[in-house]
Amino acid sequence: MDLVNHLTDRLLFAVPKKGRLYEKCITLLKGSDISFNRNNRLDIALCTNLPIALVFLPAADIPTFVGEGRCSLGITGVDQVKESGVDVELALDLAFGKCKLQLQVPQNGPYKEPKQLIGKTIVSSFTNLTRQYFEELEGVKPGEPIQTKIKYVGGSVEASCALGVADAIVDLVESGETMRAAGLTDIDTLVTTSAHLIKSKHPSHPELAETITSRIAGVLLAQKYVLCNYNAPRDILPGVLQLTPGRRAATISPLEESDWVAVSSMIEKKEKGKIMDGLKKAGASDILLFDISNARE
Repeated sequence: MDLVNHLTDRLLFAVPKKGRLYEKCITLLKGSDISFNRNNRLDIALCTNLPIALVFLPAADIPTFVGEGRCSLGITGVDQVKESGVDVELALDLAFGKCKLQLQVPQNGPYKEPKQLIGKTIVSSFTNLTRQYFEELEGVKPGEPIQTKIKYVGGSVEASCALGVADAIVDLVESGETMRAAGLTDIDTLVTTSAHLIKSKHPSHPELAETITSRIAGVLLAQKYVLCNYNAPRDILPGVLQLTPGRRAATISPLEESDWVAVSSMIEKKEKGKIMDGLKKAGASDILLFDISNARE
C-alpha cells in the first residue's frame, strides 16, 4: 500500500481483486458512472472522471483497510467484516454474493447436532467466528479457553473431513453443491451474508463518499424497479392506481381525449407480469415497461 500514500488527493475505494464478487462489483461501479481503466491487472486503477483510486485487494483484507481508515470505502461480504471484528459502517446491502457460513459435518457421520462437536476438531478459514460460536456453545466468556480445537485452512476447507484433518468444518455455502459433493451436510448457520458497501468512520473525502454511496444506491434501486407507462379511462383510475401506486405517487397526465389519462409509475420488477395482467384486465391499454438504468430516492 506504499503507492496509495502518494494519492492523498483521491478517495481510496477497496474492491475485491478476484473471486465471486469481482465481476459484479465492476458492473456496479460502471453503472454508478465510475469510469476507470485497469491496466495489466494492476492492483490500483485511477478513475478518469472522479478523484477516486480503486484499490484491488483480497475480500478478506478489505474490512481491515477500511476499518483503519487507509481506504474510505470498500465492497466485501458481511462475513469478512464480522470475521475481522473491525468498526466500519455497513452503508449498503448490495444484494449479491448471498451465502451462509455454516457448520458442516459428514452426512453419514456420528454428529447430528452442534453440541456433539464440543471438544472435537473444527477446520475453517473463519477461525474468529468459529471460535465465537463455540465459546457461546460451551458457555464460556469471550477469550477464555475452550475445549473445541479450531484449525485454520485457507482453501479447500470442504476436503478436511474426508482427509481426516477435522471432525467438522465451518465454511461458506452458496448453492450447496460443493458441500454435497464432499459428502457434507449443514447442522447450523453462523452468519447469513451478502456483499455490502462498507464505509470508514472517518473517510478522507466525506462528501465524495456520500456521493458514491448515493450513486450505488441509485443503481440498486434501478435494478429493483421498472417504469410502467399506460393509458386508462378516468373512471378506472382508482382501481389501476392500486396496482401501480408508485414509490411515492404515480404521475398522471391528461390526454386529448378528456375521459382518458396517461399514467407513469415505478413498479417492482419481480411483480411486473402480475401487474401488467391486472392492468389489462381492468381496462388499461398501451401498457409499456422500461428498464431504469439509474435512479435516486
